[in-house]
Amino acid sequence: MFGIVRSGGPFRAALAVIAVAAVATATGCGALGSGTSSAAAGGLEKSTLKVSILPTTDLAPFWLAQDSGYFEAEGLTVESVIAASGQASLTKSISGDVDIAFSTYPPFFTARGTGAADMQLVADATSVNAKSNAIVTVPNSPVKTITDLAGKKIAITAKNTASDLLTRSVMQDHNVDFGKVNWVLIPLPNIAAALQQGQADAAYLPEPYITQAAQTAGAIPVVDINTGATQDFPLTGYGATRKWVQANPKSLAAFQRAMQKATHDTLIDRAKVEPLLVRFAKIDEDTAKLLTLPGYGSVLDARRLQRVPDLLLQLGAIPSPIDVNSMISPQAGR
Repeated sequence: MFGIVRSGGPFRAALAVIAVAAVATATGCGALGSGTSSAAAGGLEKSTLKVSILPTTDLAPFWLAQDSGYFEAEGLTVESVIAASGQASLTKSISGDVDIAFSTYPPFFTARGTGAADMQLVADATSVNAKSNAIVTVPNSPVKTITDLAGKKIAITAKNTASDLLTRSVMQDHNVDFGKVNWVLIPLPNIAAALQQGQADAAYLPEPYITQAAQTAGAIPVVDINTGATQDFPLTGYGATRKWVQANPKSLAAFQRAMQKATHDTLIDRAKVEPLLVRFAKIDEDTAKLLTLPGYGSVLDARRLQRVPDLLLQLGAIPSPIDVNSMISPQAGR
């Protein structure tokens, strides 16, 4: 799998080298894009795929694959369908409205754990990076430190999503009782205004919303999510129903190869990322330069991902353990 991207210095350079080697291995060729594509081999079960997405920085490799023709080179036309949340994205996949769903990881596992749907994970997307996800507040809020969060109104997108689980995990790490928190469910684009208006005392935010909330509402971090039990935590990925995966192995492999190539390019060249965030995530150029990017990846690693259902089980979001290996689809190049 690809390592976590950290900003600056020799560490990032080393990871870029590792990423190049990983992609070359995963694609089965020394030069990216030089292997036999599904288009060349023929026989794609579906040449047009619908993918439900969220307009966040996590989607940079996906947008790059679209914009640079990597999907097209694999014989695919990929259509984006905007979803309001990770749970809403997952619902579109379960209902058959889309082929593949992008989401934070918890909804995939809760769907499996509660028997709501038999989901397969098809590609990795991001992990938590330093300062890429945080619990934030505003100057007029009664919350000044993490210990103040007990009993307060905290904005999240939905229950049992990353915003909910990671917030509770960080509070637990700091011995802050989340049992009496008033959880306020608010879509990400509306959270900064909700903080300003006192509808919430604090909120979980990922980038680019952290930087945007700082600019529009003076939001300041209370605690970085990239600490303790949630450091480098697997954050987002792509999934599909097991039925779809079994019916479309060649189309899935083509999607995975395109995403592997795009993720490689994203890892080694931030200059390719920023214009995409401006165009597709509707971020202004200054914000795109300032924000902290998440850790990008594409190939799924069961040992790393096992942290997600383990945390869900610990926090009571699923009734019994889940073995991640049972949910990982075949991976192109493996």
